[in-house]
Amino acid sequence: MKIVIVDDDPLVVSALTTIVENSDYEVAAEGTSGFDAVKLYSEHNPDLLMTDIRMREKSGLEASREILAADSEAKILLITTFKDDEYIHEALNIGCKGYLLKDNLAGIIPAIEAVLSGNMVFDSNIVKSMSAQSVHKDFTDLSTREQDIIELVAEGFNNKEIAEALYLSEGTVRNYISQMLTKLDLRDRTQLAVYYYKN
Repeated sequence: MKIVIVDDDPLVVSALTTIVENSDYEVAAEGTSGFDAVKLYSEHNPDLLMTDIRMREKSGLEASREILAADSEAKILLITTFKDDEYIHEALNIGCKGYLLKDNLAGIIPAIEAVLSGNMVFDSNIVKSMSAQSVHKDFTDLSTREQDIIELVAEGFNNKEIAEALYLSEGTVRNYISQMLTKLDLRDRTQLAVYYYKN
């Protein structure tokens, strides 16, 4: 698995590289700007891009938007110091797969593994701050059980993990998710998570 790491602070790049390589992932390249993120993604086609948000000249969000416009399957994990709702919503709308705070060092490898497995990941501190304001009037269309499930989907849980957390079978979880996608006119579980955070 190849990973590209981009941050305008060389110390952060070094620290992230050490953490990643100690977990047997390959760091294919390192960069310090949004321009680097776009260039290095194009050159190395990594399995995952980890990038800061606020950088000089071109931000991580701008770089992410450009990369995802060219490759909708790109897996991008944003690493930042900011718990800014506007950033989070934009990251979701663009199609980024995760949003992690830099001080959560213990969460870096689990987040990488989750994103590489196709899940969405959000720092637990961000989830806590957002979930309090996430219930929207449209959620009245969802049953209590469906609301439980959509919240876990938004936190990056896969069907097996949701089933275990709620004492359901995986088949039942799949059925609930399918029903919610139809009810909310959404395409997939990524859009379900986006819907949860936007509303």
